Amino acid sequence: MAYPDRYLDDLRVGEAWEGEPFTISEAEIIAFAGEFDPQPMHLDPVAAARGRFGGLIASGWHVASRVMREYVELAPFGATPMLGMRIDELCWLHPVRPGDALLVRRELVAVTPSRTRPDRGTVRTATTVVNQDDVVVLTFFNLIQMPVRPTT
Repeated sequence: MAYPDRYLDDLRVGEAWEGEPFTISEAEIIAFAGEFDPQPMHLDPVAAARGRFGGLIASGWHVASRVMREYVELAPFGATPMLGMRIDELCWLHPVRPGDALLVRRELVAVTPSRTRPDRGTVRTATTVVNQDDVVVLTFFNLIQMPVRPTT
């Protein structure tokens, strides 16, 4: 589904949407961990089985990066240029295991025009990621700078 271009002045608090589910594979978990988070619980199925999680789990940073990719691919505001400014309250709440299917849900919790720059403002979004059992695995808020609709 292609979303139309939307600007700050088109948005309303309370709007919500979800993306398409995506699956995290064992190979993907190990590849990401090998490059960015080389801990045994992410890299070695045998060591992970002996650890506190009882098996291989994805790095939280891996899950967060897949959520970002999903956002870019979904393009919920079309081709409108945006700038990520901040992530707040990033919480990894439940392990993500090989084969888990994740679904991202987002809601606009604030839409704020700039007091000093009338051509832009910010959008604060609450993000919740659930697995195939509807268990929340990750949450965060992000702040995005967004332009107002250009005048013609």
